[in-house]
Amino acid sequence: MNTLRRPPTPLFLTCFLAVAAALTLAACGQRAETAPVVRSVRTVVVDNGQGSHQREFAGEVRARTESRLGFRVGGKVTRRLVELGQRVQAGQALAQLDPQDLKLGEDAARAGLASAEAQATQATADLQRFKELRAQGFISEAELERRSTSERAAQAALRQARAQAGVQSNQASYAVLTATAAGVITSVDVEPGQVVGAGQPVLTLAHDGARDAVFAVPEDLGGVLRPLAGKAGAVQVRRWGSAEWVNATVREVAAATDPLTRTYLAKADVSQAGFELGQTAAVQLRVPTRVASGVPVPLQAVVEREGKSVVWLLDPRSMTVQPQPVLTGDVLGNVVLVAKGLQPGQEVVTAGTHVLQPGQKVRRYQPAASAASAPRS
Repeated sequence: MNTLRRPPTPLFLTCFLAVAAALTLAACGQRAETAPVVRSVRTVVVDNGQGSHQREFAGEVRARTESRLGFRVGGKVTRRLVELGQRVQAGQALAQLDPQDLKLGEDAARAGLASAEAQATQATADLQRFKELRAQGFISEAELERRSTSERAAQAALRQARAQAGVQSNQASYAVLTATAAGVITSVDVEPGQVVGAGQPVLTLAHDGARDAVFAVPEDLGGVLRPLAGKAGAVQVRRWGSAEWVNATVREVAAATDPLTRTYLAKADVSQAGFELGQTAAVQLRVPTRVASGVPVPLQAVVEREGKSVVWLLDPRSMTVQPQPVLTGDVLGNVVLVAKGLQPGQEVVTAGTHVLQPGQKVRRYQPAASAASAPRS
């Protein structure tokens, strides 16, 4: 049987196809290379360091009023009725002690009160009879005085017994720990079976209402922050993960530094900002400065390139960028002082530096327009 065989492809045809494919790929590559990529960057115009610069501090949103709650009597905890982070209402039961001993004390006080009442009643009746006998001349005036004194002592004992019964009744009611106000449980330090003493903190309640952003500033900024207390908008605060800054009022600055951290604790009122309890917040403060040792630029503007510290300068006429080697000095929070390599008035790229190349075309970053403001077709 004869087998049909495919005729071989001529060599010149194979070469022609290979050259055509290479030329096609080269043309595509040339077209891709000729399309420049224009990057969006954020920039800032540097100054000579006179005036002020921004300092940013981490803080936490806390309730204006926080109560560390504890039982007014000691005993063994039998139940804890709330969990960490739970919202509670005023008067709601939070935890309970074993009430047995307290009830026994209340019963004993009531029994003492009944005994005192009986003795006072008897003493009053005896005094009345002895007054009648004295009127008839059967007893002396001294005997009547003794009976009168006994009656007054019995009445005093009755008042004491009543007070003691009231105390024991209150003590029995203290076996249940209740919320003093509406709020959120932010700390739990007790578990069932634990024996606690009177006044020992077992729960922390953050009251509903006013909120503060609590932050700490270095010791050298205490004199800058303290005069700002009470001034509306003296600082700006934003929630973690949000780019929106809101004005806040410095409400309180500690009179002395913390002995361990050597920082001043400060509180800014953020009640109207709608921040959630426990959120991390950033607090921004303008610090006046007159820098003689360098030009201040944002810390993120300085990058490393070929083993040197550089910043990317923007030429506003050609809208291109070039790396500029710099010599850095001190770091002040989120600001670095450039001792050499920059001049006031130059425009420095602060965001997008990791993708830049020398001479690359860029454009200034513009926030995207909202859908509501976009024109409708």
